[in-house]
Amino acid sequence: MTLTTIGFDADDTLWHNESLFRLTEERFTELLSEWADPDTLAARLLETEKRNLKVYGYGVKGFTLSMIETAMELTEGRAPASVIQAILRAGRDMLAHPVETLPGVRQTLEALADRWRLVLITKGDLFHQEQKVAQSGLGELFAAVEIVSEKDAATYARLFARHGDGADKAMMVGNSMKSDILPAVEVGAWGAYIPYHTTWELERAEPPLDSPRYFQLERIDQVPALAERIVG
Repeated sequence: MTLTTIGFDADDTLWHNESLFRLTEERFTELLSEWADPDTLAARLLETEKRNLKVYGYGVKGFTLSMIETAMELTEGRAPASVIQAILRAGRDMLAHPVETLPGVRQTLEALADRWRLVLITKGDLFHQEQKVAQSGLGELFAAVEIVSEKDAATYARLFARHGDGADKAMMVGNSMKSDILPAVEVGAWGAYIPYHTTWELERAEPPLDSPRYFQLERIDQVPALAERIVG
């Protein structure tokens, strides 16, 4: 078979995630409205997040620390304790938020699992991602679950060799052009891009339109048909 393994991103591919970050950022904007306008706050927070990725990695905990750091910088260290407490509470609420799977996810995975090896490949905080996988009830449908610190070409080459027959016989499905699609296609895998209605600025990138292994879908339930098409 030309396709033996299918990798799936988790956040915003299998369940909602980014919309929760955006709602929390709106709350952060309200809390800091006395010190900066929304556009300035958004720009400063994004700058802080980008700077902190190598320190905190991806996920809610790093996001919460970046909000606190941004608040302290904008207020020149004079942010009220009540504001810091509210930011910490918002972070805890995000961690405790129930997992809500996207439409058609379970049915799609069940349709694929009997024929292809499914691998969940997600990045972020290990403890929180493990919790979300468990709460989703989808873990049993995957032959392997990999929680990584970064998704790059080397990561996909390693994981598709470990859990499959190499990248050239694998497909990666996800909503992030930068993390899910480009590096997977770079190492020879197929990339199936399924846009989510909102995307974190740091995950945006131009699609590899010149690659015959790149596809864009509208919904996850279109993945089985694409897999069948690849197999021919």
